[in-house]
Amino acid sequence: MADVIDLQHDDEEFDVEDEGDIGVEKLKDKAKRKKGRGLERQSNRMEIDYEGLDADDSGVGPQRSVEGWILFVTGIHEEAKEEDVYDAFGEYGELKNLHLNLDRRTGFIKGYALVEYETYKEAQAALEGMNGAELYEEKLSVDWAFVKGPRKQRHHRRERRRR
Repeated sequence: MADVIDLQHDDEEFDVEDEGDIGVEKLKDKAKRKKGRGLERQSNRMEIDYEGLDADDSGVGPQRSVEGWILFVTGIHEEAKEEDVYDAFGEYGELKNLHLNLDRRTGFIKGYALVEYETYKEAQAALEGMNGAELYEEKLSVDWAFVKGPRKQRHHRRERRRR
């Protein structure tokens, strides 16, 4: 939907004055086409202060999520139950959250879980204790869900010139 200014209107506002076509050109210059979001003036925009984590440049290591320390667990047997995973990881501290994804077609567990602890000490203990442990005769692999590290440098491919 476009906004249109009718410049051929018979109203007195658009009569040709002494300036001739220059008056019409001034009117066209004043008219601006505006589309989309963000049409407010800069001074009227609301500043949003998002919650974030304090940056720690100590190198490579686990990164805390907004709510807690999250472990990524793979190798979970498809017939395992949520209570079994909860009990196994609950030995290392109080679980803040446990998320098991189910396959929509079969209804079985997809084979991975996200386990969240409140403190780093509990999550580290669970990582060390459960990495390589067996659950339903399946060997579990446990690692941090979020890891900070050095920035990856992007490599730009250069096109080779053919002669």
